[in-house]
Amino acid sequence: MAEVIPFRGILYNTAKVSGADVVAPPYDIITPGLRNALYKKGAYNIVRIDSGKEDPGDGEEENKYVRAARYLRTWMDEGILRKSENPCFYAYEMAYALKGETKKLRGFFGLVRLEELGKGVYPHEETHSKPKADRLRLMRACEANTSPIFSLYDSPEQAASRVIDRAAAVEPYLEAEDQDGAFHRLWTIEGEEATAAISRDLAGKDIFIADGHHRYETALEYRKIMRETSGRAGGNEPCDYVLMFLANIADGNLTILPAHRVVKCDREDTLGRLAEHFAIETMPPDSDIIEHMKGKSRTFGLFRRGDPQDYLLSYRGEGVKDIPPALGGLDVTILHELILKRILRATVIRYEMDPAVAREMVREGGYNAVFFLNPTRVEDVERVALSSLRMPPKSTYFYPKVMTGFVINSLRTS
Repeated sequence: MAEVIPFRGILYNTAKVSGADVVAPPYDIITPGLRNALYKKGAYNIVRIDSGKEDPGDGEEENKYVRAARYLRTWMDEGILRKSENPCFYAYEMAYALKGETKKLRGFFGLVRLEELGKGVYPHEETHSKPKADRLRLMRACEANTSPIFSLYDSPEQAASRVIDRAAAVEPYLEAEDQDGAFHRLWTIEGEEATAAISRDLAGKDIFIADGHHRYETALEYRKIMRETSGRAGGNEPCDYVLMFLANIADGNLTILPAHRVVKCDREDTLGRLAEHFAIETMPPDSDIIEHMKGKSRTFGLFRRGDPQDYLLSYRGEGVKDIPPALGGLDVTILHELILKRILRATVIRYEMDPAVAREMVREGGYNAVFFLNPTRVEDVERVALSSLRMPPKSTYFYPKVMTGFVINSLRTS
């Protein structure tokens, strides 16, 4: 069960830099074009550390990981980054608009004791080896958690939430706007009474990873390496903890967006094969397929190359029969296991948030179809995680993304 502690975070020095110039989105959504734009924002943007460029001639002696560690050391020496004097939690707010509705999600940055997955800390999505190898090389080079894991907990008592709200009643320490127009703000929470209240509220509670599965598994591997290197079993070493942003499910304002599937497949006669399992409804021209799907479980939208019509697919079954019920009845599982794997034999799957972009990929990019999804629910994430199961990749897209650069956690022992 969760043990959450305050820590001496590494923060940007706001007397020397502006938040707008130094923070960045998470590494896994940074495109080459966005990376270039972030480099141009300023010499101290966190992208240089967390998701740096590869240069011609890079090798073992000089590469993006070596440069990341050098940037971190140099910026600390220059006072661009500085370590908090006392152990703190850090309140964090994301204020955003979605479909005309204004929302505000608050939580805090803290250190969470590493546990094997399924023992108090629960994943819900599958991971891949390549991102974990990248994150491990960065962690070993920098000896730091350079970007946080986004996690959830459920506390109806909301004791930590009240501490966070009080902290957020003053001007933020650091503020920045992301590329989607959401405002991100940070406050320091220090003092034994406030920090103890947060730790008590989360003590023994389950933690669900929302974003950052690769980072968590990398932290476990890093801990293993450090223990083998030092010969100590550990327990209260820096490597025994990992940096997280923690949001309370009970506070509300969590948003999960769907990642629509743009596919290439071997089989033709898409509708004929789907009709064996789905009721198929042809949509009127210019109708909004996303609106037609809203609120309907086990329902999908379909747009095919060369076909002017959209189709609404309503699943006639209860779930994929040879998969555990907690997972087999989910929309995303029915789509992946039944439609994409068994019916269509998809050879390529791309993930796209914007329905209009997904359509254009089908029209112009040589894909056969796009399947539109409703968002996965938070309660589904909890249920799957507690059942020790994993959803298909990109089953959830928590929005907005927690920005990188607001706080860094050092893993150095001195």
